[in-house]
Amino acid sequence: MLPPPSSKPGQPTSYRVPLILITSLFFFWGFVHNLDPILIPHLRKAFSLSYLQSALIDSAVFIAYFVMALPAGMLMKKYGYRMGIVTGLLLFGTGSLLFLVAADTREYIYFLGALFIIASGLTLLETAANPYVTILGPAETATQRLNFAQSFNGLAVVLAPLVGGQIILTGHEITEADRAFLSAAQIDSMLAAEAATVKGPYLVLGLIILAVAVVFWLIRLPEVSVETATLNDSPLRHPHLRWAVAAQFMYVGAQVCVSSFFINVAATNAGITEKEAAVYLGLGYGLAFMVGRFAGTFFMRHIYPERLLLIYSVINVFLSILCIYSEGMLIVYSLIGIAFFMSIMFPTIFSLGIRGLGHETKTASSLIIMAIVGGALLPPLMGYISDSTGDIRMGYYVPLASFIFIGWYAWKKCLPLKTETP
Repeated sequence: MLPPPSSKPGQPTSYRVPLILITSLFFFWGFVHNLDPILIPHLRKAFSLSYLQSALIDSAVFIAYFVMALPAGMLMKKYGYRMGIVTGLLLFGTGSLLFLVAADTREYIYFLGALFIIASGLTLLETAANPYVTILGPAETATQRLNFAQSFNGLAVVLAPLVGGQIILTGHEITEADRAFLSAAQIDSMLAAEAATVKGPYLVLGLIILAVAVVFWLIRLPEVSVETATLNDSPLRHPHLRWAVAAQFMYVGAQVCVSSFFINVAATNAGITEKEAAVYLGLGYGLAFMVGRFAGTFFMRHIYPERLLLIYSVINVFLSILCIYSEGMLIVYSLIGIAFFMSIMFPTIFSLGIRGLGHETKTASSLIIMAIVGGALLPPLMGYISDSTGDIRMGYYVPLASFIFIGWYAWKKCLPLKTETP
């Protein structure tokens, strides 16, 4: 194994190499997460699903965060960050390869099972990487550091829809006329071809992730110690952690709702094809999200993170209203704007939630990661509203309510800062 980063006597350990390696993980889990908005319209078509049924893709992914977050925290408390990362990568890679089995069987439940295994691995990675980045350096720049690392997650938001949209989305529609004139065998063959398009990208992704797991097994990451806390109770006794868990629940639910139904709402209300919508999802929504992460990191040099979170939340409330009541491409542009202004929310809420928790940081991180279950529960609600009203735009009341709550959370965090300057 390679030795941990060294330092000269009397100087702090250099964390540059660990930061580079850990930051790469933010890209990988961002990439697979942002294939989900491609999978939803694709599998909805291949299996003739309703909006509510297709939203189960998000549920299969994000319910894993609720189930696996505490076991992930316990694993890392016993074996350290490195073992959590390696285990997470192994689950991630294995779940990706199981997509080949799911495509061959053409059973929707197998796709959901493969996604659950992938997400179980991502839970371990996020539970390890998010707090690890915050403690690899000065405490006063932890939020900026985490936003910077999360910026590479934003890069994946750009690339995944572009790659997935071109490879997975075929652009073929099985119309009622097709069902009337084609034989059952012909329709079955067309559906089989639709399901099979996922095999290539997930095979490549799985092999890459397993190779990365080998790299992390061969290196030695420094196990950073943190200050000792004076109490032994649950970290939920800290009010700032409890509110961060609730805010993260609402944020992740909002993000998943906005991105997962992007292609559907663009194709049904803006008059563009699914492939064109995937390009807007990558080069519009994704690029805005990535630029927002880097811009947010810069703005936090001059503005408290709490204040920036409040400003961005208020803007997204108005953009959500615009999305619900507008027509045509204005809806697409509203969603792209939402992506920019929600880009800082996850890392900012996360770092504010674990601030000052010392040796309780790993457990607290698990609790915030559990809040990602919002991505499992809010999209089905959005799907139900969309099915019930017959208008997918009405489903965007769900992220609207989420941004209102996040704005209120940010306002509470801003109150102690009124007499201070950055």
